Amino acid sequence: MPTPNDASAPAASASATPAPSGRGHVWFVGAGPGDPELLTLKARRIIAEADLVLYAGSLVPPQVVACAKADARVIDSAPLTLEQTHALLRETALGGGMAARVHTGDPSLYGTVREQMRLLHAEGIACSVVPGVTAAFAAAAAAGVSFTAPEVTQSLVITRLEGRTPVPDAERLRELARHGSAMAVYLSAATPERLEEELAAAGVAPRTPVLAAHRVGWPDEALAWTTAGELAETVRMRGLSRQTVFLVLPGEAAGETSSRLYAADFAHGWRDISRAHEDGGQHSED
Repeated sequence: MPTPNDASAPAASASATPAPSGRGHVWFVGAGPGDPELLTLKARRIIAEADLVLYAGSLVPPQVVACAKADARVIDSAPLTLEQTHALLRETALGGGMAARVHTGDPSLYGTVREQMRLLHAEGIACSVVPGVTAAFAAAAAAGVSFTAPEVTQSLVITRLEGRTPVPDAERLRELARHGSAMAVYLSAATPERLEEELAAAGVAPRTPVLAAHRVGWPDEALAWTTAGELAETVRMRGLSRQTVFLVLPGEAAGETSSRLYAADFAHGWRDISRAHEDGGQHSED
């Protein structure tokens, strides 16, 4: 098995490698979908301690990085190229400072973390990742829904339509949608007709509930319920555009379903059903 120091190990593994003496550190920080209160405690601490805060201003509101210290360099990376952002991170780290590269949602999903890490690793600059709340989970929380439903679906597919970034043939949305599981579809609001067509081609029932969640966590957040067969009409009518995630939720149309976990006749390591029956069903789980 490769170790972080093996040349054959994945590039991301090197994030655990300590920086050479005298060098700083780069943190890739998940900012969540937009609400500053959805930052993790660690994310907020890193931003507050960083000498450089480099954030994607097109997707991350300034309020998320408002906790930066007074003498920190706070720079919007939206107009910058990969080479320009790397130069800023490199300058800070080689000077012994700490940089917070703040990404929307979670850095591992539809981000450019791999490319940025590759450049840092090539220069022996250590980096680490702080996870964040991704838009799909924030949208589900805002609407009070669950991706999984007993006896209906126990899986969640996170995907997108093909755009300027290609999608492998085996991962085309219609292929993944054939499973009938819940889906979170990112980066696809510009072509809602295509999304509706892909769902139909997969055999998704037209009345399947779909939640279109726009700018979740921002002051202008909008949640629009629709169906797989009326998705495009809803998007156009509501004027939803970029920063919209679509939750395809077959479990929402399944009626009342219940997990077996809390059933009175379901025994496990923390519940003795024989004692529960002796106590008239009032036996505590602890």
